[in-house]
Amino acid sequence: MLSGLEKALLAVLLLVLMTGMGATLTRRDFSEIARRPRGVLIGLASQYGWMPLLAFVLARALGLDDAFAVGLLIVGCTPGGTTSNLFTYYSRADVSLSISMTVVSTLCAFVMMPLLLGLYIGQLGDGTIEIPYGNIVVTLVLVLVPVALGMWIKSRSARAAAITERVGSVAGIGVLALLIISGLVKNVGLLLQTTASMYVAAIGLGVAGMALGYLAARVLGLGRPQRRAVALETGIQNSPLALGIIVASFPDALHERMMWLPLLYALLVLLSASVVTLYFASTSRPPAHAEGAGSRG
Repeated sequence: MLSGLEKALLAVLLLVLMTGMGATLTRRDFSEIARRPRGVLIGLASQYGWMPLLAFVLARALGLDDAFAVGLLIVGCTPGGTTSNLFTYYSRADVSLSISMTVVSTLCAFVMMPLLLGLYIGQLGDGTIEIPYGNIVVTLVLVLVPVALGMWIKSRSARAAAITERVGSVAGIGVLALLIISGLVKNVGLLLQTTASMYVAAIGLGVAGMALGYLAARVLGLGRPQRRAVALETGIQNSPLALGIIVASFPDALHERMMWLPLLYALLVLLSASVVTLYFASTSRPPAHAEGAGSRG
């Protein structure tokens, strides 16, 4: 369980992270999304189609208890995060598409997260965990404030926006570092209870999400850089946001168990995404930003 200081620090880091994301955006980005929506729509379908379904299937198939299952489902229902944009850049894939998907999935989260959690969690376990939909929506709405602040900074100064973006990226790493270290120090007993099934659930969500996102983009005719962007955006969820939602929305007594799989996922998806990125980068041509069918790969 997090202390009051740790909760406050988590909130600050999350706000800085989302401000950094906003600092990458301009109003022109939204007009570009409207002009070229196909890749974003495919990514959105993958984000809120495959990922929640995968989380639900893994939770049921692996027999996770209610708290662990709900934690995994929250990760599966969150939008993409800025980490996927970074991996997309190093993969030499379509960064503008990745950023567009992050923005759209974050905005859609206000409707899709409560809807999907209600759909899937109601079918899990014995219903002992009550989903605080109102708290979740309030938390998501509050996320819009730092995103809007970041966009305002971008409109005023490109240099200040670049600094804000870098600080936001560091804050995202800080969120995960804080929670992982705190979890390891305080929850040794829970660490010893981490089963093979939990490891499979945590790594399987990200890896299968990337694979299905890539496959969907390929079947629907996107080029290679766009397929890779969709794959990374689908598999790499906004873990800090998921953890923030758990802390802000659920009772303290549930935090310890509910946060464990999201933390495990956050660690393992960074490792798996690094492997995928190394492969993509080693087999890439210079990125093409136009949509359409690309060469095989």
